[in-house]
Amino acid sequence: QVLLAESGGGLVQAGGSLRLSCAASGGPFSRYIVGWFRQAPGKEREFVGAINWYGGNTNYGDSVNGRFSISRDNAKNMVYLQMNSLKPEDTAVYYCAAEQSARAWVTNEYSIWGQGTQVSVSS
Repeated sequence: QVLLAESGGGLVQAGGSLRLSCAASGGPFSRYIVGWFRQAPGKEREFVGAINWYGGNTNYGDSVNGRFSISRDNAKNMVYLQMNSLKPEDTAVYYCAAEQSARAWVTNEYSIWGQGTQVSVSS
């Protein structure tokens, strides 16, 4: 079974950048769709973006489109979330998730989740 671990969160000023990493271990990873989600205090979980198994296709939530970018390196079992032009409203715990079924590309239903990493953006 694949396990996921996020890292790279921290405190950054508005307009700054951070890169989050999602490291997979414990099993095959290259054929998994990987999604990023976030949840702010008092808010529901929000879809950030996703990347397909070979890394050639991505999609993003409206709130981050044009500012965030997802990439992956299957040889290293790693997926990245590059966050630019950060805003205070981007403050949240960020999670990565993985799913083998292609349904996740449409439904955003993922079976494997990491523990999250905190991103805080100050104004």
